[in-house]
This record gives sequence, C-alpha cells and structure tokens, in this order.
Amino acid sequence: MSRPRLNAIFQQQIPGDHALLELAQRRFSEGGLGAEFYPDTPDHLRFLLRFRPHSPDEYTVHLPRHIDILNPAGRETVCAFAAVADASATGFVLHDQVEAATRFAEYTAAVRQLDAQLDRQAARPLIFIEYAAWLEPATFVALHEALRDVAGVGACVDIGHIGLFHCYRAFEEEHPGLRVAKLKAHTPELRIHVDRVQEACATALPGVLQVVASLGRLGKPMHFHLHDGHPSSTFSSVGVSDHLSFFQEVPIPFSYRGSHTLQMLFGPVGVHRVVMAARSFLPDERLSFTLEIHAPQGRQELGEYAPLFSHWGDTADAERMQYWIEVLLRNHRLLQGACEPAGERA
Repeated sequence: MSRPRLNAIFQQQIPGDHALLELAQRRFSEGGLGAEFYPDTPDHLRFLLRFRPHSPDEYTVHLPRHIDILNPAGRETVCAFAAVADASATGFVLHDQVEAATRFAEYTAAVRQLDAQLDRQAARPLIFIEYAAWLEPATFVALHEALRDVAGVGACVDIGHIGLFHCYRAFEEEHPGLRVAKLKAHTPELRIHVDRVQEACATALPGVLQVVASLGRLGKPMHFHLHDGHPSSTFSSVGVSDHLSFFQEVPIPFSYRGSHTLQMLFGPVGVHRVVMAARSFLPDERLSFTLEIHAPQGRQELGEYAPLFSHWGDTADAERMQYWIEVLLRNHRLLQGACEPAGERA
C-alpha cells in the first residue's frame, strides 16, 4: 500500500565541508527519509545530487527565493534547474510572489508560460507554488483555483507561514497596533497578554485545515512544508518565529497554567490533524511532505560516524549537524506514524 513521500530539508546551514553532507546522506538513508535540496544555482544542485539519500532516492528541490517568474529570465532560471534534475525529482518548490495579489492575471499567465516551457524539456518535475509571500490565504487558494487546469502545477502548503498569518491577524484584531511577534519571553508585555497570545495561536490549525480543504477539493497533487512555530519564539538564528520542531516549546520566566513553557501552534497532534485532512481529499500518491525544520542549538556525539570527520581538528560543528539530523529523524518518526495506512494504525 502506498504512502505519501516524506522528505526533510537537506541543506548545509552549519559551516564545514562535504563531510556534513555525507553524514546527512548516510543518516537519511538509514532512516528512510528523502531529501529536499536547497540549491543556489543549477551547478550547486548538480553538486548536491551527489549526496542524495540512497533509499528513498526520490527528492524535491526548493528553488531560490529570489526567482521572479514574471520576468522571462526568472522562468529560464527555473528551466535551467529542471534540466539538471532527473526522473527521481518529484517536484520543484517555487515561492509565490506579492504580484499574485496585485497583478493576478499577469502572474497566472506567467505560471502558464513557465509550465509550457517546462513541457518542452525532455523531463520535467511538477512545480509546487508555495505560500510564502504572506498573501491572504483566500488569495493563495484563488490562485490555485485559477490554475486548476494546469496539470504540471500544484500547491505547496507551508503550515508554519499560514498558521502565523492567522495568529498575527487574530491578535491584531484584538490589539490594534500591538504586534504579537514583539511579545517575547524577556518582554514584560508577554505576561500581560499571554492569554490573548495563546488564543491567537489557537487560530493557526483551523486556518491551515481550511486551506488544505479548499486546495484538496481541486484534486491536484499537493506538497507540504511542515514545521512548528510560535510568535514568542527566539530560537531562530535568522529571526523567524517558525521552522521549529513539533516537540519544541517556548520557555517563559513565569508560570502559565501550571507550566513555564508555552505550547506551539501545532505540536504532534496538529501534525496528525494536517495529514489526516490532506489524506481525506487526496490519495497518498498525490501527497508529499517535507520537514522544513531549521538547525536548532545542540550537539550530539558522532559515534559510529566519527570517521567521516577524521580530517577535522574540531568536530563541534559536526556534532551540531548530528544533533540537527536527530531532531529531523525524531519528527520523521512522528510523521511516519501520522501516515500509516488505515489498517496499520493502532
């Protein structure tokens, strides 16, 4: 019985040489976890494919965020990446653009033009347009409804982005002029507004499920970027509030409902709800999920993988990579459980 394809971010966010990629290749292969590559250029993709996991060897590619498909050069860039990929590439993820709202007809025409250009190539992956420009979710759905007849284009549902959109909006409606993302653990205002913050966070999952249902009814392949988040999070080294593990919680310096941590937008239960919703509309072969969890703080001993780094004098960064991969694999086991065929569920 088929199951959805399960991938994780395969990106060198930690400094070092190709040994880090070899470590990821081995551990992904051993865990049965596929890769989503994040290349900067077509040549970079060609290099990264040398380290693809052996089992499964199918992969997705996250295209550079700066690509503008309204520009012919941007569409040519997508085609150049596609020319490097092989038959194991199941999808290319392309960020949406603000023009999808402000120049809707032009943007949809550009998507159609890109699809036609890819069709003329020997082999082409699906293009998944990702919710990333913080459009109104209804606009993102309308975009894909307008493209329902374009078989080579589907939606990438980033649950963290959509969830935070709903969270931010819900809080702003209650507290105009006060940004919930400014309420971090070290700010006194968080203690004052913590109830409202958590109520706003509770709108994230229903908002995501509504988008999943609207897109699922189109019957087209869907790709998901899965990660948790919280507006009060300070974990990210790049200043975002998401791309976190589903087992993460936000520590706070005061007690809230008997705990010194805040629950995230989704948590493990939320993952199951999202997967269940997607599978209620689409067969597993039309679904794929990527764990897009960024490198967390932490280190883990290399153990049997130490020989990969015998040429390193200091293996601290290798141990950070080892810890990150362990976090990905733990979340992968969670996702595997959510994707069990109905007859195998406990």
